[in-house]
Amino acid sequence: MERYAAHFCEWVDGTVVKMSPVHDAHDMIMRYLAMLFEAYFAYKPIGRIRQAPFVMRLERTREPDIQIILHINPHELKPTYMDGPADICIEVVSPESVSRDYGEKFAEYEKGGVREYWTIDPERQDSRFYRLSENGLYEAQRPNDADNYRTPNLPGLVIHVPTFWQQPLPDFLAVGRMMQEMVGAG
Repeated sequence: MERYAAHFCEWVDGTVVKMSPVHDAHDMIMRYLAMLFEAYFAYKPIGRIRQAPFVMRLERTREPDIQIILHINPHELKPTYMDGPADICIEVVSPESVSRDYGEKFAEYEKGGVREYWTIDPERQDSRFYRLSENGLYEAQRPNDADNYRTPNLPGLVIHVPTFWQQPLPDFLAVGRMMQEMVGAG
């Protein structure tokens, strides 16, 4: 993978797989999520964020769009990869990644022990949240009646799902204000 680091690839069953360039909507959602999680961890320093092309090694080596790695995670975070499952993996679905994100990665992350898997699909305006159950299988989690998703892994964080489809998405200052209201007082 070191030879292909500049080419945005994944290692799948002994084969280097070249990934497609990202779409504008994909990039904007990624930037928003990165700001959101960075702000959250500034207030609650319980973990860190890593973004593709940072890899996660399970049975296969993948590049989740976003990995949330909590400080309590027993696996080793190396300088260039996560050696074991991240706590939360997020994939922003692109037209070319539908089967990979909803199928292959879902199965791999579940089997590999990723505690939560989120897919955010801007084309379909669909978000899905899965949490690993005690029996090792993903169970779908639903946002509440106000379309807010909360995870026990990130106490106090509220993900307002319709925000993903806004044009434009909240900027750096708006994310900071939102986070201060959510978790800043605690």
